[in-house]
Order: sequence, then structure tokens, then C-alpha cells
Amino acid sequence: MSNALLPFEPSPESSLLPAWFRDQQHAAARRYESLPSPTRRDEFWRFTNLKALDLQDFAPARPLSKDAAQELAERSIGVEDSVASLVFANDCLVSIKTPAALPKGVLVLPLAEALDRHADLVKDHFMREEGVLGAEKFSALHRSSIRNGTFVYVPKGIRIEAPLQTFHWLAGASQAVFPHTLIIAEENSAVTFLDWFQSADNSRGLGCGVNDLWVSKNSTVRYLAVQQWGREVTSLHSNTTQVAEGGSATSLAMHLGGRFSRSESVSHLNGQGGRSDMLAITVSDGEQEFDQRTLQDHQAPHTGSDLLYKNALYDTAKTIFSGLIRVGQQAHHTDAYQKVRNLVLSDEAEANSMPGLEILADQVRCSHGATTGEINPEELFYMQARGICKKDAYGLITFGFLNEVLERLADDTVRAKLQSTLQARLQGH
Repeated sequence: MSNALLPFEPSPESSLLPAWFRDQQHAAARRYESLPSPTRRDEFWRFTNLKALDLQDFAPARPLSKDAAQELAERSIGVEDSVASLVFANDCLVSIKTPAALPKGVLVLPLAEALDRHADLVKDHFMREEGVLGAEKFSALHRSSIRNGTFVYVPKGIRIEAPLQTFHWLAGASQAVFPHTLIIAEENSAVTFLDWFQSADNSRGLGCGVNDLWVSKNSTVRYLAVQQWGREVTSLHSNTTQVAEGGSATSLAMHLGGRFSRSESVSHLNGQGGRSDMLAITVSDGEQEFDQRTLQDHQAPHTGSDLLYKNALYDTAKTIFSGLIRVGQQAHHTDAYQKVRNLVLSDEAEANSMPGLEILADQVRCSHGATTGEINPEELFYMQARGICKKDAYGLITFGFLNEVLERLADDTVRAKLQSTLQARLQGH
């Protein structure tokens, strides 16, 4: 499999970045080139379609014209009551709305600006861990090629009620973007953040993204990602969450677009009483493939985690889930759950699930499981008997199956927006 390094050509803006960051990028480019490509012998890449990882034809995305960028900014419609919103097109900032009403000390900035104004904060938290679930090579690619992203800092004791959001647009044939989100929530703070990943057209492209979430003592971070890339896009995305004592992290991913999508999500529970909820919804049809790898890493006592992933598969679509609950030697009284449920709506669809446990502590409560099934004929008959046509009945049942994940969100406005996004995706089935 050819997997040549994307041309590392520093953008004009890169000369303005700190020297340490530029040095890291060049070192990462060399690391990407030296690391081997995944093979079938790698457990982390079991069942994966490795042909989808041929990246030799992609190049870093070119900036758009002012008019084209403005058009995408106008198309960036997310949660209406968002308190701050950024729009990137081909990794270039085209719009930012941050009202003066933001609490004192809160920072919502383009990452390039944060590197200039808050370099120490970024340096201490940016990509401290790379690819522990198999994506080391692609994490290096991301680090070497990143040009911008979103930086969020919430000071101690500040709780932001309305959500923040960023839009990442990909436009043009064979273009590659490298979106990044870095969120730092200090002690006793709270923030909700939405990332929207969208394509401007139906061109073949690459999205190679990373987000770092830092949840300090007794703070709360809710991170929601909606992946709606075009149907010819290869998506590689890694999420790393660090949860301190008494902290609470919720990460929810909606996988709706792309041709091949690989997501890795790692949650480290480092402090006593920390909690992590890992949620995902996947709708796959045609020849789409979604590859999901997770790690619930308990390293402190009295921590809890709960993973719920739900997949709906049509046509010849394929999903892969491989997840591990790991309980360290000191993590007594861990409470961890992992559940994967697949709704198969075609005889040709394929769902692979590999949940796992690794427990090195005593007095823990852990469970994991995976189920794969079809729509219950009796449930379908019941709905048709009450005047609902078969197609609509399938849609209602599928939405209800997936909506269980969204019901876990406490914010009514955010939940309603994601529900409408899901319903739009299910139309036509």
C-alpha cells in the first residue's frame, strides 16, 4: 500500500508561529515518513479496509477566494443560541463571532492566535498523547500539517451555559484539511462545545483531525462532533480526554458522512471520582465504512465511565467497533460499562464488534457487551396496522433506536438540533 507523506510545505502563516511549534511540525513530518503503514497483522487495524488509507494523491488544502469563503460562512448554521462561533474553510479562518458578553478570562480563539498570545498554555496541553489505538502515523501527519484550529480556555469557577461551536469546511478535489480543537477547563468550570465537519461539494478529500480535552478538578466538559463530510471523503479523527478528580466529560460523535471514517477516542480517568460518558451514533449506507476504536482508561479509584455506541447499517455498509475498558492497579471501586448495539437493515451490511476488559484492581464493577439485530417484525406490523407505511415505520423505528443516545444530553436546544440533523440523514431510507 502506498502511503506517501503529504508534501510538507509551510504555509505563509507558519512563519508567524513559535519556533518550538515549527520544530515540532518538522519532527512530526519525519516521524510520519518513518513509521510503517498499518497492516492486517496489526490488532488495532483488524477488519479495516487498508486500501482506504492510501493518501498519496492528497495535498494540503488551498485557501478559497473571499467570495467562496463568505458563502460557506453563511451556510454555517448550527445551534442558534451559541455564544461564540468560528468558521474555517480549508483550514483558514473566515469568520469568528465572540460577543463581548463572554465571562472575563474566557478565551475562544483561533489556535494560530493562541499560539502567539498564550503559547505556554498551548504548549502544556497540545497533543500530549498521540495515537495509542493505532493511529500514531496519522497523528504525526496531523501535527506536521496543522495550520489552525480552535482554542478554548475556561478559567476556574466559570460556567458557560450556552454552547460554543466551530465549523470546518472542506472544498475542492484532492484537498486535505487538519482541524484541531483544544479545550482546557479549569477547576469548577463548565463548557459545551460543538464541532461541525462539512464538505462544500462532492469532491474526494481528506479530513485528518484531532481534539484534546482537559477536564480539571470538579469541572464539566461536553464535546459534541457532527461528521458530515462529503461521500468521497476519507476521515481520520482522534479524541483524547484527560479527566481529573471529580471531573466529568461527555463526548458524543455523530458519524454521518464520508466514504471511510476512522475514529479513535481515549478517555483517561486520572483523578478520584472522575467520570466519562462516551457516546456515538453512526448511520451508514451505500459502501460507507466506519471504524471506531475506544479506550476507557481508569487510573484512579472511584471513577466511572459509560460507553454507548449505536450503529444503523443499510445496503453494503460496514462498521467496526473495538473497545477496551482498562482498570489500573490503583483504580479500585471502578464502575465502567460498555455497550455497542447494531441495527442491520440489509442482508449485505456488516457489523463487527470487539468489546474487551483488562482489570488489574479489586472491587470493581465492569460490564461490556455487543448486540446485532434487525427490526422486530412484530413492531413493524404493529405500526403498519395503525396506518403507518412500511418506509415511514422503518424510519421511525431507526430514529427511535438511535435517539436513545441523544436523550442523554441535558441541553434541550443542542439535543433538538442534533435530533433534526439525524432525522434529515435518515430521510430517503
